[in-house]
Amino acid sequence: MTTHPDALGEVIRLFLRLGFTAFGGPAAHIAMMHDEVVTRRRWMEEQHFLDLVGATNLIPGPNSTEMAIHIGYVRAGWRGLIAAGLCFIMPAVLIVLVLAWAYVEYGNTPQAGALMVGIKPVIIAIVVQALSRLVPTALKGLLLAAVGIGTLVLYLLGVNELVVLFGGALLVVAVQALRRFPQTLTMLLPLAGLKGGLLQPVVSSSVSLDRLFLIFLKAGALLYGSGYVLLAFLRNDLVVNAGWLTDQQLLDAIAIGQFTPGPVFTTATFVGYVLAGIPGAVVATLGIFLPSFIFVALLARLIPYMRKSPWTAAFLDGVNVAALGLMAGVTWQLGRAALIDIPTILLAVVAGFLLFRFKINSAWLVLAGGLVGLTLDYFG
Repeated sequence: MTTHPDALGEVIRLFLRLGFTAFGGPAAHIAMMHDEVVTRRRWMEEQHFLDLVGATNLIPGPNSTEMAIHIGYVRAGWRGLIAAGLCFIMPAVLIVLVLAWAYVEYGNTPQAGALMVGIKPVIIAIVVQALSRLVPTALKGLLLAAVGIGTLVLYLLGVNELVVLFGGALLVVAVQALRRFPQTLTMLLPLAGLKGGLLQPVVSSSVSLDRLFLIFLKAGALLYGSGYVLLAFLRNDLVVNAGWLTDQQLLDAIAIGQFTPGPVFTTATFVGYVLAGIPGAVVATLGIFLPSFIFVALLARLIPYMRKSPWTAAFLDGVNVAALGLMAGVTWQLGRAALIDIPTILLAVVAGFLLFRFKINSAWLVLAGGLVGLTLDYFG
């Protein structure tokens, strides 16, 4: 951790801006953070950033929010940890609150399809640029390259991302053990079993703030994966067990989280407002994001020590390369959905050229992409 005279101010300004401009989901958010804190500001080295990416994949909760919290801690200590998380989350929360109000008042949400048509191709270019810088740092040998490729393939085949992530990490540790200390291999065997637990259903048919808080606290504390995993998680609690929402309302909430900037988990803000107004939005948002601050605070001091031990370093290397494999898999899927015609392909190519050749700030490219999308829709 390093401190600078205006470190806290730097953290606040950066993550407020990202909170308003970071579209596209966790992979895109992390790519934009990489551009800002490694390439432009040089707050940390590639390896340190990569270790933070790996560490956030080990804990549940919204990965990009946890990356923001980690970066804030590295730059400005405990005050930076809190400030970065709040500044990244709050712009999206405020935007979602406005959309939730419109939804409750008028029965629908503003359409953002044209905006996202222009933004998505730019996001693909940003993520590809980040991968091009992070992959050489992560691939330290043939084993890690094989794990990264294997992770990508397994993810695209539909294997659970958590299984792939931990499986890749444990494979690297096992091979490391065979190479260095074969007699200690048996010590690693208990790590091979991952235990799962059953979630207790909510049975009340009336909305109460304490139950709402606990539902979203559980989601924030246990959930791995994307916004679509969040959809399945919340459907079980809010639609099936509690009966507080309809399927259509939940889908609308997920859609809002997907096309607004900042964390996808601001879906919680939308759901909370729909169910219980401003108090519901507050407790739902607090519940889903609070675990991330706690997890990062606990993990932040451990990451430097993980690099010092050959065993934890091997585990972290495995997690890092597996996380990049997952990131590449998500990028491939996003690319197939985003690059749908000649204009979107050209937009991605132009954005990539500007990023690689002139190092244009990614936030400006996102805004330009949205403007292009709206223009194409208007004249289309």
